[in-house]
Amino acid sequence: MQHTKHRQVYEALIQQISRGGMAAGDRLPSEADLVRRFGASRITVGRALRDLQAAGLVERRAGSGTYVRVPRRPATASQSFGVLMPEAGEVEVFDAIRQGLLEAPEARQHVLVWGSRPSSSSSKAEQAWHLCEQYLERRVDGVFFAPIELTPVKDQVNRRIADALAGAGIPVVLIDRGIEPFPQRGRHDLVALDNRRAGALVTEHLLSLGSTRPVFLGLPQSASSVDGREAGFREAVRARGIETSRIWRETPADRLRLAALLERDAPDAIVCASDRTAAELMHSLRALGRRIPDEIRLVGIDDVDYAGLLPVPLTTLRQPCHEIGVAAMRAMIERVAQPDLPPREILLHGTLVIRESCGSKDQQQIAPILVD
Repeated sequence: MQHTKHRQVYEALIQQISRGGMAAGDRLPSEADLVRRFGASRITVGRALRDLQAAGLVERRAGSGTYVRVPRRPATASQSFGVLMPEAGEVEVFDAIRQGLLEAPEARQHVLVWGSRPSSSSSKAEQAWHLCEQYLERRVDGVFFAPIELTPVKDQVNRRIADALAGAGIPVVLIDRGIEPFPQRGRHDLVALDNRRAGALVTEHLLSLGSTRPVFLGLPQSASSVDGREAGFREAVRARGIETSRIWRETPADRLRLAALLERDAPDAIVCASDRTAAELMHSLRALGRRIPDEIRLVGIDDVDYAGLLPVPLTTLRQPCHEIGVAAMRAMIERVAQPDLPPREILLHGTLVIRESCGSKDQQQIAPILVD
């Protein structure tokens, strides 16, 4: 097979590096010199150098040139990765994500460390820091971290953990949610559902069924993933030209407060930031004598195991939890091998599961939702 010109340049440079013609840290000839050497255009040479950089063989320093990279330690069977998910067992999706980590093909060569939690009386913040200390002491090769939420100290604790791990040179791959407020991005890789799009899509589903007074409900002190879902809700409502939407950051179990909000805003549909929030809301609405979906349509996000078993089966967006775990493992392997990669955001798509709570006639329909 005849290679393209840029591929010929690329392979010639690989051979020179692999055969010892250039050692780690050596500077490659300038682009102008390579153009003359190979009789190629500057565009062709630049593309070959970019491919070498993507393969982790060289690094390009602005204003200085291109250098052979120091070989990175490959991932080996001796490596261990800590799993820091203090809310696992309470937030249902984390159990499926952890299963995905275990079942990723790359996981067979590595050891996943779960750590031991302190007594059940400890706060989530204390449990999270305790796990972090264990991983620091063990000098694990990386940590999968699902930042804590629903506490006023969440930002302080999450940053403390991430900074401590970074200070020890331990790579971090964030799971499900970021540390910084949405839409800010931090310096760590993130693997998650595309939360903004998820919020927009479940909202659009309600609007397509005739809702004109939608409300978004999320718990106070929620994670950045909920902020992303709220942003998607706002986008979908704005695209329809609706000006009567509301954002509730409330605890749905507080029925007196909920009754006041219902009286004030008279919503005909509520987008819940999670299935758990939707379940609590559903019980409160029924206790207040509100009929679902006849008076108020309801949707959630996650598709936890009990979503279809609620008094009114819940329409929701199914998270690709297993796939998130697999993608996170791959991201960790790449991060360990190439620590200088820029921070990445790996966002996966979900699946809309239509049940009775939204009032659609197409109950039990499962509609795939794709990400561009």
